[in-house]
Amino acid sequence: MKTCIIIPVYNHEHAIPRVISRLKGYGIYCLLVNDGSSAACSEVLEACARQESGWLTLLNRAENGGKGAAVIDGFNAAIRLGYTHALQIDADGQHNIDDIPRFLEAGRLNPEAMILGQPVFDESVPISRMYGHSLTNLCIVINTLSLAIADGMCGFRLYPLAAVDKLISTTPIGQGMNYDVDIAVRLYWQGVEAINLPTAVHYPYDGVSHFRLWRDNVMIAKTHAKLFFGMLIRIPQLLLRHWR
Repeated sequence: MKTCIIIPVYNHEHAIPRVISRLKGYGIYCLLVNDGSSAACSEVLEACARQESGWLTLLNRAENGGKGAAVIDGFNAAIRLGYTHALQIDADGQHNIDDIPRFLEAGRLNPEAMILGQPVFDESVPISRMYGHSLTNLCIVINTLSLAIADGMCGFRLYPLAAVDKLISTTPIGQGMNYDVDIAVRLYWQGVEAINLPTAVHYPYDGVSHFRLWRDNVMIAKTHAKLFFGMLIRIPQLLLRHWR
């Protein structure tokens, strides 16, 4: 098991140095993906990459393509470099980095599974985000005919890259905030098991969230609708999987 970390970054210049500082002690190679950030953020990312060149590489996207586009660029780079697993973490500091050993251990015990963060929210998380998670997770239950995926939106995950490579080389995946839902459901359809790990989630260090309530919820709703029709043609396959 050879694991790297992938962090998509879009204008989190105040939070990302702290995230990188906390990651350093784990000695895990990191791919930082600059998703067309501002000049100020790009300058911070370049400085971080120079300072931590021994374990951190910066990938620059010319234009902002969305979270999914950035993570998929990270996947492709990790696959080229020979990594077997990728740990995805958000750049805003909302994830509990101290849980990394738990994710790695779960991956070691279940190397072909996706290890999904199941958020334990505190009072800092907006109530609208909590309701959004609940609604999305209900849709995921429908679209997988299963309770296997406890949360489809948490961006703290460990992926088996062989399964990811198979998926992204044949199937378009959501490029924006719909990415987390889309890839989790499609990997499940592909036969990848889900292991859910409860993990504390706090609102971002810098108070910056790029989730746009109406735009991104419409995008996610369209993704759920597309997945629903995909589920319909997979009903026999999904039911047989549960029976087995």
